[in-house]
Formats: sequence, structure tokens, C-alpha cells
Amino acid sequence: MKLVLYPHGGSGNHGCEAIVRSTCKITQAEITLFSASPEEDKRVGLDAICNVQSDHCTISRFSPQYMKALLQTKIYGDKSAYDRIHFSPILKASKTADYILSIGGDNYCYGVPKFIYLINKEIRKKGGKTILWGCSVEPDSIKGEMLEDLHGYTYITARESITYQAMVNKGLRQAVLIPDPAFQLNRIDLPLPDKFIERNTVGINVSPMIIGYESNQGMTLQNYMELINYIINQTDMQVALIPHVIWSHNDDRIPLNLLYERFKDTGRICMIEDHTAEELKGYIARCRFLVAARTHASIAAYSTQVPTLVIGYSVKARGIARDLFGNEENYVLPVQSLQKEDELVKRFQWLQAHEKEIRQHYQTFMPQYIGKLNELKTKLNELL
Repeated sequence: MKLVLYPHGGSGNHGCEAIVRSTCKITQAEITLFSASPEEDKRVGLDAICNVQSDHCTISRFSPQYMKALLQTKIYGDKSAYDRIHFSPILKASKTADYILSIGGDNYCYGVPKFIYLINKEIRKKGGKTILWGCSVEPDSIKGEMLEDLHGYTYITARESITYQAMVNKGLRQAVLIPDPAFQLNRIDLPLPDKFIERNTVGINVSPMIIGYESNQGMTLQNYMELINYIINQTDMQVALIPHVIWSHNDDRIPLNLLYERFKDTGRICMIEDHTAEELKGYIARCRFLVAARTHASIAAYSTQVPTLVIGYSVKARGIARDLFGNEENYVLPVQSLQKEDELVKRFQWLQAHEKEIRQHYQTFMPQYIGKLNELKTKLNELL
């Protein structure tokens, strides 16, 4: 089986990396990954498990392709002529692939993904089969041009039930409910830092993205500071700060470093440096609790049965928690709702109080839940 994967922003977001690694593991297919940042993917070793290519090419003003696009734009008003050249590596590879997987997860959550619509349209015109892979979509967005594009997919795997039900309600009968592929990500356990006590450390992840969604400026970091104060002064647990995205425009290390500088003199806190997705999962798996902003940091914790509180802002956090626990009330704290400095501490205290029952639930529930991903390879073969 030959698969083309796109769009992929690069492995500076280790959630993106986790999806690619897990897709390779689950499908065991011949995979070409089209990436906006191939150098990031090669740095974490994705080129060892799939063919990593740039998702675009440069357009010389003196090339025949440029002149053709210029004429198509000026004479026929073809607004996508240059984009077809720009994304031609994907379009060319799709001609010989069995399936073209749109793997972004939440690429349909942030504005209008015009370039995805364009690529899908061009692939489908040539008879290519497109699959939307492990997605979350805000229900209110499923309309108009987006709904038309979604109808064109041969198969859609929604990673949580809120998205799945919204798609069914919109007549997208090719949608199925399957967990995020990253629930099957492998883990690698590296040596732990001195201040990281296995099974008695709270992993903490925060991102600039959730801070951007807060309704009360400064309240997110203040809540994290209050939480760390509580852990240090009221428990015997350590704290590990764990980044999961390190893009220059969206770097978890920036807010995490602020927290580290604030508490480093306590001797109870450590900063985990950047690692591959599998290595980060190894650190998260050895935590006692995780408090996370990034979806795939939380998935690393859920899949290794670590009690987890998500500071969420969108459908994906709520939907995944609802599917795992029956409700999201005590497992997701919407960042938009933060109004007082102690709200995160109170939610964490609930997690502490229910640690034993959460772990018991994981033991009975998680194997079957993660096992649902084994259906994907069979389904792809059936669709062929």
C-alpha cells in the first residue's frame, strides 16, 4: 500500500511527529510525507521510517510553468494557477498513491484551510482517493465550502465523538469514530534528570497558544504558578516542565522557562529539554500526574495511564476527555474560563483525590480503546 501524507507543518510540533510515526506503525505502508519543514523531520529521524519531501517547490519567473500560470491568471482568471505549481510535488505523487491522507488533526479548526481545499480538489479531479485522518472539527464550522470539501473524502476518521456526531448530523456517512493514531505511539525511556522522581513527579506543559485564548490577561500563567506553589509547599512531589512544541512562533519553552526561573531555587523543579515525540512520551509516562495544554502531550499521558488535567480551548480536548471518562467536567479546564488564581489548583486537587479510581478506569478501559486503532489497516485494505 502506498500512502501520501499531507499537510504536515514539521516535527517542531511533536504532536505532528507523533501522528506520522503512529501512522507508519499502524498502516505499515510505503509512505511519502510532504512537509513544510523537512529539516525538522529529518532532525527527529522521520526520514528513517518514511520518505520525507518538501510540500512545495519554488517558482522561477523565467520558467515555462510560471508563464503558463501567468496567462491562466490574466486571461482566464484562474486564481489557483500559481498554487498548483507551488504544491505540485504533492499533486504529482498523488497520481501513483493508493490514498492521500490529510493528517493535520485539527487543520480544519483554525480559519479556512483554502490550500487543503485546493489540493483535495486537484487530486480528486484526477481520480485520487483522499482520507481525512484523525481529525477534530468545530461543529459550527461544518458548513459551506468546508462541508463540500468534507463530502469529497472517501473515508474520515474522527478522533473524538463531538466531531464524529457533528459530521453524522451533516450527512457525512463516511465518517467513523477512531482514536487519534498517536495513542499507539511507541515510547523511549531516557535517563531521568536528578530532580525527576519516577511516579512522584507532576509533569507540566503550557503553551503560548492557550495563553492567546485566555479571557483574563495573565491569568493562565498565574494559575500555573499557584499550582506549582501548591505542589512544592503542600505535597512531596517534584515538578517537570515538558515542552511539546518548539516552533519559533509557538514555543512552549518560552512560558515554561518563566516558570522554571520562578521556582528553580526550590530544588524541586526541572526542565525537560527538546526530544523526539517517543522520548517525550517516555518522560510523561513516568510522571504521577500531568497538567497539559498540548493535545498530544495529554494523549501521551492518557495512553500510558497517567492521570491528566488538560487546560483546553477547543473541541479536541473536550471530545477526547468525554470519550475516555464519560464527561469532561473534571478533566478539562477551559482556558477561557479562568477568572481566579486558584482554579487550576482546585482542579488538580480533584485529580489527586480521584487518582486511584482514574488509574483503575484506565486499566479496564484503555486497552480496548487503543485497540480500536488496529481496525485502520484492515479498513484501508478493504477500501482498496
